[in-house]
Amino acid sequence: MANIKHIFNELHYEMTRTIAEGGMGVVYEALQRGSGGFTKVVAVKLIREEYSTIEEFQKNFIGEARLVANLIHTNIVQTYHLGTIGGQYFMVMEYVSGVNLEQLIERQTALGRLMPVDIAAFIISRIARGLAYAHQKLDKEGRPLGIVHRDIGPKNVMIAHEGDVKLTDFGIAKALDLMHNEEGKVIAGKDDYLSPEQANFAVTDARADLFPLGIVLTELLLGRNIFRDTDRLVSRRNILELPIPTFSELRPEIDPRLEVIIQKSLQRDRELRYQSAFEMLHDLEVYLYSGGYGPTNEKLGAYLKTLMAEPLPEPLATL
Repeated sequence: MANIKHIFNELHYEMTRTIAEGGMGVVYEALQRGSGGFTKVVAVKLIREEYSTIEEFQKNFIGEARLVANLIHTNIVQTYHLGTIGGQYFMVMEYVSGVNLEQLIERQTALGRLMPVDIAAFIISRIARGLAYAHQKLDKEGRPLGIVHRDIGPKNVMIAHEGDVKLTDFGIAKALDLMHNEEGKVIAGKDDYLSPEQANFAVTDARADLFPLGIVLTELLLGRNIFRDTDRLVSRRNILELPIPTFSELRPEIDPRLEVIIQKSLQRDRELRYQSAFEMLHDLEVYLYSGGYGPTNEKLGAYLKTLMAEPLPEPLATL
C-alpha cells in the first residue's frame, strides 16, 4: 500500500484516508494537486490487483468509467479520469462530503426514530431525477444507451452535508456496447433490492430500476426493508411473492397520494409499474409541491446536520 501511495503522489494524488473497502477494491479520499497551489478533494476507486488482471472485470470497469464519464448531472456522482497504476485500474471521481443512505438509515435506527415523510419522498425524487437523465442518455451517434443501473439501494446513494442527493456506482449497469452482460444467466444486484425481473433472471429495461427505488422509499419511511431476510433466497422469494402491504396502515403519516405512488412503484408486472423514472419523478414532485412550499436540498442538509450531531442513547446495562 505504501508503494501505491508513493506512485499516486507522483501522479499528484495524495491519499488521505480510506472511505470504503470491499472484496474487489478500495475507495480513498485523496487530494489532487496542481500548478499554482491548486488542490481539489476527490475520491479514488482502486481495483485490487487480482481483479485488474481478469479480462471480464477489466472490461466492466472500463465500461463503467466510459459510461459515467458522460453522465453529467447534479444527482449523479461525476467521474473525472480512468487510469492504471502498477497494473491496477483506478477511477478518479467526485468526492461527496456526507454519508450514504444506508448510514443515514442506521443513524436514525440507533436514535429510535423514523425519517420525516416529506424528506424521504424528496430523497427518492432526486434519485428518480438522476435515473430519468441516465435512462434517456444517448450515445454520440444519437442511439439510446439503454442504461439500467441494476443496483439501486441505500449504499449507492450519497447525501452531501449540504443536502445534495447523488446516485453512484454504475459498476453492474447495463448499457449499449459498454458493459459485459449475462442477463438470463446470472442475477445482477442485491437480493433484497431486486426488481421481480431481476429475481426471475429476465432481461431488464429501465423500469427494473423503479421497483427497488420503491423499496428504498418504503425503507426510509418504515426504517426497514420489508423484503429482507437473513437467507438470500428468501429475500428473492419475498421480492416475487410477499404480499405488498398498505403502507399507511404501517405508518399513518403516509397519506393516500403517497400511498398511490408507492403501490405503483411496487407493481410486480412492469406493464403496471411506472413506465419511466420521469413519470415517477413527476408524481413525487406533484405530491411534494402542489400544496406550496416543500422540501429542498437545504432542508435535507439541515436535517442531516441535526441528526448526525445528536448523541446516540446510552446502551442499556446488562445483568
